Amino acid sequence: MASATSFSLSQKLLHWVMAAFIFYNLLFADGMEHTIHAIEKGNQPDAGDLFWANVHAYLGIAVAVLAIIRLALRFTHGVPAEPAEEPAIAQIGAKIAHAALYVAFFLMPALGVAKYYFGNETMGDLHSGPMKVVLWALIGVHVAGVLVHQFFWRTNLIRRMA
Repeated sequence: MASATSFSLSQKLLHWVMAAFIFYNLLFADGMEHTIHAIEKGNQPDAGDLFWANVHAYLGIAVAVLAIIRLALRFTHGVPAEPAEEPAIAQIGAKIAHAALYVAFFLMPALGVAKYYFGNETMGDLHSGPMKVVLWALIGVHVAGVLVHQFFWRTNLIRRMA
């Protein structure tokens, strides 16, 4: 069960595993891009590119599955209360940002699957274009919020997920 000040160990582990998978996929999508371009040109993808494309796809699908588990844990284990020092408007912003992150955890893999497995160009363009930018922005907002808590409001929010 999550304590009043911290998430459960399973919630922390899922958070950091998902973060690693998401950063990997955002930073290292070259194999997927090369594979898609080869297929679109009617060529056989390079075996190495195909391997990394599949890693990209499987990690993306894993993010969606792990997000389901995280939501289940959120409902069964709960979450720590917002720090008292956090203004009400910031609490609302945090709820919106977290909800948007969860939407991205499902939408990005769904769009990627639509492109990679079903050849839907529009979904692929959304996945690798605007949604990628949105996900980076959400991550930036998330990290900025943690830093504001840590260094401005001095709530030591980092310990909840560390």
